[in-house]
Amino acid sequence: MTLSTHLDADFIEEEIAERDGGSRQGVVNKFTKMNHANQSKRSRQRRKEHPGSKVVERLAGIAKKYRIPEQDMDPELAYELVHDELALDGTTTLNLASFVNVHLDEWAQKLIDENLTKNLADNDEYPMMIELQNRCVSMLADLWHAPIDASNSGGGSHTRAIGTPCTGSSEAIMLGGLAMKKNWQQRRRSEGKSTEHPNILMASCCQVALEKFARYFDVEARIVPVSKTDYLINYDEIRPRLDENTIGMFVILGSTYTGGFESVARVSEILDSFQKDTNIDIPIHVDGASGGILAAIAYPELKWDFRLNRVKSINTSGHKFGLTAVGLGWVIFRTKEWLPESLKFQLQYLGGLEESFSLNFSRPGCQVIQQYYNFLRLGRAGYREIFDNCLISARILSLFLEETGYFRCVSNVHLPRGVSSSIQSSTSSSAASSFGSLDLENHEKFNPALPVVSFQFSAEFSRKYPEIPQSTVSKMLRNKKWIVPNYPLPKTSIPLPGEPPNAEIPAQTGKIANNEILRVVVKYDLRNQLLDKLMHDIVDVVEVLVGSVEAMRANVSEYKTHTEVAQQQIGEKMVYDMLLSLAKDADPRLLKQKKEITESHDKHGHISFRGTC
Repeated sequence: MTLSTHLDADFIEEEIAERDGGSRQGVVNKFTKMNHANQSKRSRQRRKEHPGSKVVERLAGIAKKYRIPEQDMDPELAYELVHDELALDGTTTLNLASFVNVHLDEWAQKLIDENLTKNLADNDEYPMMIELQNRCVSMLADLWHAPIDASNSGGGSHTRAIGTPCTGSSEAIMLGGLAMKKNWQQRRRSEGKSTEHPNILMASCCQVALEKFARYFDVEARIVPVSKTDYLINYDEIRPRLDENTIGMFVILGSTYTGGFESVARVSEILDSFQKDTNIDIPIHVDGASGGILAAIAYPELKWDFRLNRVKSINTSGHKFGLTAVGLGWVIFRTKEWLPESLKFQLQYLGGLEESFSLNFSRPGCQVIQQYYNFLRLGRAGYREIFDNCLISARILSLFLEETGYFRCVSNVHLPRGVSSSIQSSTSSSAASSFGSLDLENHEKFNPALPVVSFQFSAEFSRKYPEIPQSTVSKMLRNKKWIVPNYPLPKTSIPLPGEPPNAEIPAQTGKIANNEILRVVVKYDLRNQLLDKLMHDIVDVVEVLVGSVEAMRANVSEYKTHTEVAQQQIGEKMVYDMLLSLAKDADPRLLKQKKEITESHDKHGHISFRGTC
């Protein structure tokens, strides 16, 4: 969560007064007068009907919003004030930067409304809600192939897994990391060895929650650089960072940069080899915040979960591809024995006895209820259909972007299995050329990954238009209401423990020297019409930028051939033309140029992705 700073109301009012050259009281009176004049008749009537509710006086001055008012307020007016300010936020559906689900059907919303005030900590008061929690844990353990214990006295079989809901994957990762640390400490003490310098491995593409665990719980974070091709963990860099103080390893099933899956099986083999040589047993926690549910359903043949003995715990976010409202994570431990007793708390709360492992206590239980509803409502088939559509859309968007020639994709969700980067071969371009014949629904033919599209300017485009900052695309898409972030890729070069720090070397792939990406997360709500509009808006933005550069270049050439006085006039016109071009999405010359380009593409049989979306 973002830290917030206390703002003193009196100080803010004094600053406003000083800027206006008046007194604090004068500013207050000024705002009071303005508020009186702008209040609707209906609002004034409500205030009259609400004794002691001197709204204008209480809200006078900008600073008043930073202090709890002395008097109460009409609820409808309070709603309007909050509602109007929140209207300034972006549209959740167009927020392509976030993995968080933004879709709720009416029945899920109804369940949330009915159970919003239920506290997940009150086991005795809400026993049925806790029963639904238990069912969800069992469903996830089954989905992830938790081992079965057939030795129980009843003669049947049952899973030995244990788990708990969390406020999100950040808390779930903390719990998984704590279990690894505590087990390592217990083993080291039993061997009479020091527990002073624990470390944990994670790739440089890790989400910040993994580093938070290390920092908050005094564990050295040993960061493994990523590959220069797919920007996933460089497997050759793992073993040199392992030692007897390594408590475990975080493996990422769904990079926030590219959506790619690290190979849990390959990491497990590396750790197996290390144990064979050193007798040091290092466990794995899989960070499946985004990929845990999707991978299990969309790629059922992929071995990454409890089918691998070295995987001791897995987390996922219910509010991502579990499709719940925000505020739900899950962590499942392979066996009850893996969770140390010292981390469990026996609680007698509201009359009953319960066992707890969490970093918090009170929290809403409605998301857990919705998770169970989703499992019932969708089933594996329903989830599979949603994931299929998201993955297909991601592949269409990827192929479209590369077909434009403006971009190349860093993500590989659209590439055949085994091809990690579009820059390595012509596979991607040839795929785009035969787009109509591609079996986009057959996930086995493509790299297992999240429906994420990470892209950057192509080498050819960057050489032709070096003046255009890639970040401008993100900013101009924001003007069209799309939130598509542009940010640096993870580190591909990191010194080993004990080595002096080195300067970061920009990631280079082939002739590409661009260390930034634009990223789109394809979620449930990004359906055909919106996807179609996104693709055309991206192209429109780039063509506006290209047109502006071309116009500026022409003006610069003209500028150089004129006298000093004429140069000043032309210079002013250059700036004016460029700003006008950006403001209007293109001046008439650019619009004409765009039309000619479009007609030329049609004549030459260029692929249209519009119909396929």
